[in-house]
Order: sequence, then structure tokens, then C-alpha cells
Amino acid sequence: MTTTLRPGRLRPRDVLRVGGHGLRARPVRVVLSALGIAIGIAAMVAVVGISTSSRAELNRLLDALGTNLLTAAPGTTLFGEQATLPDDAVAMVGRIGPVESVSATGKIADAKVYRSDKIPPAQSGGIATLAARTDLPEVVGATLASGTWLNTATAQYPAVVLGAKAAEHLGIGAAGPDLQIWLGGRWVTVVGTLQPVPLAPELDQAVLIGWQAGRRYLGFDGDITTVYTRTDPDAVKAVRELLARTVNPAQPNEVEVSRPSDALAAQAAADVTFTGLLLDPGPVPGRGPAAVGARRRLRSAPRQRRDRGVCQPAGLADRGARLGHGRRHRRHPGHRRAGRPVPSDPRGAAGSHRGTGDHLSRPADRGHRLVTVILQ
Repeated sequence: MTTTLRPGRLRPRDVLRVGGHGLRARPVRVVLSALGIAIGIAAMVAVVGISTSSRAELNRLLDALGTNLLTAAPGTTLFGEQATLPDDAVAMVGRIGPVESVSATGKIADAKVYRSDKIPPAQSGGIATLAARTDLPEVVGATLASGTWLNTATAQYPAVVLGAKAAEHLGIGAAGPDLQIWLGGRWVTVVGTLQPVPLAPELDQAVLIGWQAGRRYLGFDGDITTVYTRTDPDAVKAVRELLARTVNPAQPNEVEVSRPSDALAAQAAADVTFTGLLLDPGPVPGRGPAAVGARRRLRSAPRQRRDRGVCQPAGLADRGARLGHGRRHRRHPGHRRAGRPVPSDPRGAAGSHRGTGDHLSRPADRGHRLVTVILQ
């Protein structure tokens, strides 16, 4: 009578008992494993949370500021020189139907900014001086941190508004009627400071003075540096195509048109891409099913050994060669190669047969083959 043997199986109770014994026998390993898993999960949650929150804040900022702001600035001429915009560029842009509001700024290159007249001329801090129109904050979405913006009266006198970074660099926290700075060789009064302007970051590192005051006190020539245009959100693309030809009809190629919100949108897209790469790194090279199958086929592909006329898996002879057993032997004249006739030998067929048998029956050759097979 034959008894059929069945493989032994652990009952669920026994599995739990063995598992509990392993946890009790190696407590340090259990603690380190749990700690590594916890740290990994916490790092992933932190990175994803920070990226998601920053992206949500950026989207909220774009919704608040709007994506319908376009800027036009002078580019370069055909000869590589700096181009200029016509004086009536603002008025011409305002005639475009979907344009809701338009404003402009002009750079005053020779007016350097200092906290006082005691500071050396070389330490200007890189703060730019811009002549601004009174409707600039409504167009670019700028808000005041302290004081007031330029109005019809203050725009005609030496009064300025500081950008956020310019005020920080000059050490000014809040504007006041008795607060003055040294600008272009004269004292001017700081009537206000701005919050950071995301859609016009060039205003953060600038001192803004009225258009008329710039002409009167700082020698401003009236050249427009940047035209800010707020359009209908549904007609941004159409206005963008017309803006260069409207600003400078004679040389539209000398006008550079940009959309500031595109840079912020690109930043949001970069955050999304970074998070995606972190969470889904994609297939690791050499780890996919195709790579594993290719390596398996390469290992099993036979390679003809020309020196012995036998087949061995690829890599076997190379493995023996690394251990000192992979010497290549010179082919005996009596060796038969597949598909080729045996060459004639002056010693005759017996000599050929004897030569082949001697080559394959040498003790050193048999030992080499035995060691090679054992190593495999």
C-alpha cells in the first residue's frame, strides 16, 4: 500500500507565532526597518505637500492678478543698436479695441540713487530710476506698502515711490513727509513704497518719479522703456499679434512683446514636472522585462569555439580566461570544421586522425574542459 505524501503547510496561527518570534528575536532590525519606512513616507509627503501648496498659491496669485497683461519694450535694430519707441506709442496702443488700459515707464540712465549725499558715487546699489505715469499701478496690479502713489500734483515735483527691493536696499521701512533720499544730485521726498509686483518685477528694484518731474529735475528725454497693456482676457492672443505693429508701425521688428504671466505659469509647470519625476521616476534602465529577456538570451546563445570545434554558452570561456584557464590553442591541421572538407595532409589519413586524437586526448586539455564545466 502506497502512502501519498503531502507537503506540510503552516496554519495561520503558526505563521503568526513564527512571525512574532522573528520580531522578538531581532528587535533592532525591526526598529530600523520601521524607522526607514517612516522617514521615507514623511519625506515624500513633505515634498509633495510643499510643491502642491506653492503651486496652489501661484495659481491663486495668477487668478488675482490676471493673465491679460502684455508688455512691449524696444529691442535692437538691424545693426545691433538699441532701438527706441515712438513718443505716441501709448496713445496708439490705447486705440486698439480690446485694450482696457495702458501705461508706460521710461528709464533715466544718469540719475543714480543713494541714501544720502555722503555715500561714494560707485555705491549706487544698482537701483534704477524710472519715470512713471500716474495710472501705472492699476495696469500692472501694484499695491502700496506705505504712503501714497504719485498723483497729478506730486508727479510734477521731486517726489518718488520706492519699489520693494529698492526700499529694502536703502533701509527704508515706511514712507513719510520728512523722509528724503539723494537722487540725481538732489534731494527728493519719498511719498510711498510698493509691495512686490509679480507681473512687473523690474519695478521692485527701481525708484519711480513722475513723468513731468523727471523731465524738469532729472533731464529725462521722454523715451519710453516699457509699455504695459491690460487687454480683454478673451482677446489676448489677437492683441499680442497687433501690439508690435501698433507701437512702432515703421519697424515692428524692433519691438519685443512679452506676456509676464507666462513666466509664472512656466514656474507652476516646472513644479508639476518636478513632483511627477519624484513620484514616478519611470523605468530604470536595465530593469525592465525587455532588458532581462535580452540578457537571458545573450547568456544562452551558443558560441562556436574555433579552436576546438565545440559549442559553449557565451561567457563560459571568458569566465575561465579570467581564472587563468582560458588559453586559446592553435588549431591542428587535422581539425574538421563544420561544412568544410578535411585538408590533405602529407602524412595521410592516419596522420590526420592521429593528430586529432592526440589534440583532444591530451590530459591538460581534458583537465581544462573539466575545470571549465565545474566553474560553470
